[in-house]
Amino acid sequence: MIKYNLKCKNSHEFESWFSNSKEFEKLSSKKMIECMHCKSKEVKKSIMSPLVLNKDEKIKKDKSLKDFKKVQKELIKIRKFVEKNFENVGKDFAREIRNVYYDNRKNKNIYGNATPEETEELKEEGIEVTSIPWVKKGDN
Repeated sequence: MIKYNLKCKNSHEFESWFSNSKEFEKLSSKKMIECMHCKSKEVKKSIMSPLVLNKDEKIKKDKSLKDFKKVQKELIKIRKFVEKNFENVGKDFAREIRNVYYDNRKNKNIYGNATPEETEELKEEGIEVTSIPWVKKGDN
């Protein structure tokens, strides 16, 4: 993993992690990196200093990585369970969950995508929803 200091065309500065230096170049060329402040996709790397760890910091980093891998494996199990036992309704999630909730179709298990606004509206209506980080299955 490598952390870059990034700067958009509007001079907003922020940081992001990448699996390696080529990953930044690949995502940048496809305009898949955007400024978190203004959504500009014209983002460049800034000069950065390398991270040098002492022995204690390395032990702490190794433990953090081990903890991350454990959580990642659990999230992959959850994803596999959801994909096996629930119907993917995609972007129609908000509409479909309302159908289930208001029509009392209790036996229909669904999952899909909702915007933050849709999620908030559902919660205001008393419909319980949760977000699950959707990790890649093959990267465990």
